[in-house]
Formats: sequence, C-alpha cells, structure tokens
Amino acid sequence: MRLDQANQLLDQFYLPFESGWQRLPDGSAHVAARTHMIGCTPEMVAWWFGFIHHTEQYKWWHPRDHLFSDWDGERGTGRYIGGTHLVHEYIGPSIYKLKINFREPGEILDTSRFEAARVGVAVFGYVGDLEQDGWFGRLLHLVQKTDDGCVMRSRFWLGALDPMPPNPVPPDVLAGLVPDSLAAGLHAHASEEMSILASFLPTVYRIHNADQSRRND
Repeated sequence: MRLDQANQLLDQFYLPFESGWQRLPDGSAHVAARTHMIGCTPEMVAWWFGFIHHTEQYKWWHPRDHLFSDWDGERGTGRYIGGTHLVHEYIGPSIYKLKINFREPGEILDTSRFEAARVGVAVFGYVGDLEQDGWFGRLLHLVQKTDDGCVMRSRFWLGALDPMPPNPVPPDVLAGLVPDSLAAGLHAHASEEMSILASFLPTVYRIHNADQSRRND
C-alpha cells in the first residue's frame, strides 16, 4: 500500500496485508502492525498522545527500547496535533533519534468516512531525523472501535520524503536510505509497544481522569 492509497484502510476491517513489512517498487518501505486493545477505547488512545511527554512516561510504553522523550510545541493542552515528539529509541539493533510532527489525519484520509468505518481516532504524523531538516517518513495509527475495545492499525511509510528532491530518487538509492533492518525492526517495535500500551492504558487513563469520571457518575 502506497501512502496515497491509505483510504483502503477504511474499505475493510481486514486487508490481505495487516502485519509485517514490504518493499514498494519505488524503493520505499511500508510497515504494518495490528494491535487488539481489549478494554481500551479510541478516546484513551487520543488522550495518551496528548499526555505522553517525559522520558519516564515514555519508558512505560516500551521499557527496553525507549530511551528519551521530550516535546516541542503543542503540549499541556490535551492536544497533540501541531506538536513534535522528540525521541531516542532502539529500532532493531540501532538507536534512532527521531522527531514526529503530528498533523491532521485528513491530509491522507477521507475523514467523512470515519463513522461508517468505526474510526474513533486517527493519529497521523511526519517522521524525521532529529538532527536533520526535513522528513523521511509518515506514520498512521488508525483506531477502530470493537465490541471489546478497539483495534489499532499502525502503518508507516519509510522513504516518503519531504521536501521532495528536485529529481526522482532511484529505487536502489531510496532503499539504501530505509534499509531492511529498519523496516523489520520497526515492525517488531511497533507490535511490541502497542501491545504494552494496551496492557496499562485503561488503568493509567482512569488514574489521570478520576475527577472527570466522578463528575460523569
């Protein structure tokens, strides 16, 4: 699936490719992870992205791989769109220093179809090297409601460059920028971190929203 085909996720709850990674003809890589989050809601997931900030909190999410977390921009308002998450983490055997700038999901998805597709939240962002200008990828966490919680369908497009270079990048060169080890490591990392998140999110959400819960009772 190319980035410009992301609306296919709204067509079916299961697609032939839901977990793993694949090399696309242009040399970029597409990574998919699917996480069943029993007892979680899309509202909890949206809250988490507006809550996560410091390294201690980030380590809850993946105690082994997550090393450092900070934030630039939108923060402390319960919102995350417009903010940039600054992280150091292991992906596979290597440490990556990354920036993730969160954008409106309508940039790649037809949001008018969300209700029919049972989409509760879609987290979309640009991914780049923390120490360089520009962006080398996109991420999407599409969260759909289920009878026992929700399902997060995570997608990453590595090699989606911004700004685009003036001349097309040959597939072998683009593949060199996003090696197999990064794509395979990201699939494993995303699968692990979202499963870990599902295990503690309901409890952390209740603790930090106890006053709101009492007002609703």
